Amino acid sequence: MAKAYQLPLKLLSISGPDKLSYLHGQVTQDINLVKNNNFLWTGHCTPKGKLWSTMRVFSQGDNYFLLGSRPEAEASLRELNKYGVFAKVDITMSEHYCVGILSDDIEQVCASLSLQFSDQDNACDFGNGKALKLDHTRLILILEAGQSLPAGLTLEEDPTEFEISSILAGEPQLDENGIDEYVPQMVNLQALNGISFKKGCYTGQETVARMRYLGKNKRAMFIVTGESAEQLNIKDLEMQLEQDNWRRAGKVVHQAYNTNTQQYYALAVMPNDLQQSAILRPKDNDSVTLHIKALPYSIEDN
Repeated sequence: MAKAYQLPLKLLSISGPDKLSYLHGQVTQDINLVKNNNFLWTGHCTPKGKLWSTMRVFSQGDNYFLLGSRPEAEASLRELNKYGVFAKVDITMSEHYCVGILSDDIEQVCASLSLQFSDQDNACDFGNGKALKLDHTRLILILEAGQSLPAGLTLEEDPTEFEISSILAGEPQLDENGIDEYVPQMVNLQALNGISFKKGCYTGQETVARMRYLGKNKRAMFIVTGESAEQLNIKDLEMQLEQDNWRRAGKVVHQAYNTNTQQYYALAVMPNDLQQSAILRPKDNDSVTLHIKALPYSIEDN
């Protein structure tokens, strides 16, 4: 059985004659690799190499699209338009909306929606929108404003279950507190093939390259989980050194709470040599214990 969720994500549309060259010079991904049948991860950095956003990039018709959280989309829209005035490019917040689909049989869902992915494809056209295949249990449908949800799908009221699946997949997403805080490797963007080290110059490249080739990066993003009797909104985490000795461990960048199971899930940026057995808690909150869950990918540089 498939479940559908309207996601709190936003899209930026990049169009115009210079769209490829302009976007290529602004983000960490090699935009020449973006085809009609794929989506890729990318980062958009400040000149100092700190992230405005971590987003999925794909093409649809004559446009490129960047998909991320609202704070990320708003930050990137503002910054891309600062320099876009010097190129033949138009950057806007798209009217499209996003629906996430969870299913134990995603192939059957694809068949029912007439979505065709080859073994190497993770994107395909879907009417005037796009379908992104995240893995064997998850899809994102990009729908035009006013476009009806396909027959047989009913929107769930709460998108938390889909957001938890994204956290457990280790997919970076920045909230307001995470913007302009981290270089791409600190949120594992290299592990998702979201950084090209061969593409040439882009904004923030010097810092990103230094992190790779000089071994300067000391932080990474981890999955953190724990039980809580109530909703948590955590900014800072502490780690236990001894029974009554705690010190700052890092910051939460994305979080979700399942009210039915009373389980908390988060992505947090912490020292990259942190042991998986580390015991964590919210800062100044000794009633909740959190633990690290293994990432589904390696964070070692290739």
